[in-house]
Amino acid sequence: MQLKELSEQSGVSAASIKYYLREGLLPAGDAINATRARYSARHVERLELIHALRRIVGLNIEQIRGILKMADDGAPRLDLLAAVQRVVLELDSVATADGGVGTRAADAVVRLRGWPDSPSDARNALNAHLELMESLNIPVSGELLDTYSKAMDDVAGVDIAATTAPDSVDELILTAAVGMHVHSQLVLKLLALAQASHAIRRYERDA
Repeated sequence: MQLKELSEQSGVSAASIKYYLREGLLPAGDAINATRARYSARHVERLELIHALRRIVGLNIEQIRGILKMADDGAPRLDLLAAVQRVVLELDSVATADGGVGTRAADAVVRLRGWPDSPSDARNALNAHLELMESLNIPVSGELLDTYSKAMDDVAGVDIAATTAPDSVDELILTAAVGMHVHSQLVLKLLALAQASHAIRRYERDA
């Protein structure tokens, strides 16, 4: 297919396609002559991914470029999923006050749940958040961490099972990025509803 057909099939304007080509997000088509190229279903899939990362997840061009470069360079799926998680959930590689060793609470959660005792942006973010709560004198009991981590372990198991199945790397990124974005919001909204419901039950008699 040529540019016009690619635009029609993908629903992306010709101007946007040319922009993605210039930015290196979309691989060049097979040249027909000096001004025309032929594109394939692979280009349609990549455009679907770019559109979802921009419109649904809200990533910028530089963030998308970084993820796609890893994919095109053949990065292992585990590294690719970690990069997607870092960008989508805004997990910066935060150095903890203890030099990155971690908090006792975070280490206890890892042991309790049987999670791999490996460094990651997610673990750094948890360490940093637990340190923040401690600095604010907000207690985090073992019971609370047990309850929260058990619930999240169940949710994460379902999420990852859904994102590791696709054979296509672009489909893997699409499923993981959109899934992480919308599912994390779903967890927050369900938590908000549960909190509101518990508050109503406790305080409606006092109203």
